[in-house]
Amino acid sequence: MTILKELHWIAIDWGSSNLRVWALDNNNAILDSISSNDGMLGLVTSEFEPLLFERISKWGVRDVKIPILCCGMVGAKQGWVEAPYASVPYNLTQEVDSVKVSFSDDRLNVRILGGLRQDNPADVMRGEETQIRGFLSISSNFDGIICLPGTHTKWVHVSAGEVISFRTFMSGELFDLLSKYSVLKHSVKSDGWNDKEFKSAVSESISNPQKIFSDFFKLRADHLLKQVGQSILRSKLSGYIIGAELAGAKPYWLGQNVVILGNNNLSKIYKTALEAQGIFAQEVDATECTLNGLARAFSLITGRH
Repeated sequence: MTILKELHWIAIDWGSSNLRVWALDNNNAILDSISSNDGMLGLVTSEFEPLLFERISKWGVRDVKIPILCCGMVGAKQGWVEAPYASVPYNLTQEVDSVKVSFSDDRLNVRILGGLRQDNPADVMRGEETQIRGFLSISSNFDGIICLPGTHTKWVHVSAGEVISFRTFMSGELFDLLSKYSVLKHSVKSDGWNDKEFKSAVSESISNPQKIFSDFFKLRADHLLKQVGQSILRSKLSGYIIGAELAGAKPYWLGQNVVILGNNNLSKIYKTALEAQGIFAQEVDATECTLNGLARAFSLITGRH
């Protein structure tokens, strides 16, 4: 057992598929961390408390009531405790909404951050707002668009610390479904990548997004009739999907100051797609922003500035 005498609070990013936990001191320095695949989707309500206690007990929380702050899908309707959405516009630098979790074990003191909702057009986010909060904690004067690539990519308009509006695109999920479960899975089974073909497909799809469903099947035909390589076809599939997304999100990025919050190859793919349209976005590490966002929220909740 690793007893952390300097432990002041615990930050948690509890998503659909993964759990990330950080032990922090009074200055928000990381003392230790835990990462696992104990995501919200694999748990029922009664399993969250014992799982969390098991994971953090090695830090010596059995005899001390340590404050714990969570963000992510743990606060969804299907999660541990539902943390209500706050409505936009919402000032992430000054406001914070959270719910306290009730426990059978009074040694746990847990709060869960709520997400954001937009009524017209209807949209929601849960977890991404913490990443944005973290980015704004180090770039408080930012005014522009924040793109958060993922299964459900978000385009977010931020001004004066406020989330003004946002739109969600299911591009990542669509790519996953088509590449793994549709007839196209036989044609895009590759780990390779072709930047030129990707950028060409992006531009084609932005110009003619209405052709995207025909373009999808053309990938299959090109593989069958012309033996076009699978890495090329995979790149084109991604390009068609992201191009259609960019066509729909054009008001969010055209002529705007764009930041991409991510920490994997997908961020670079979006950066490449935007550069082909003359938009040179800044990449920022999403994990760092998540932790910074939790720290900023914790300071707002506790009154520590």
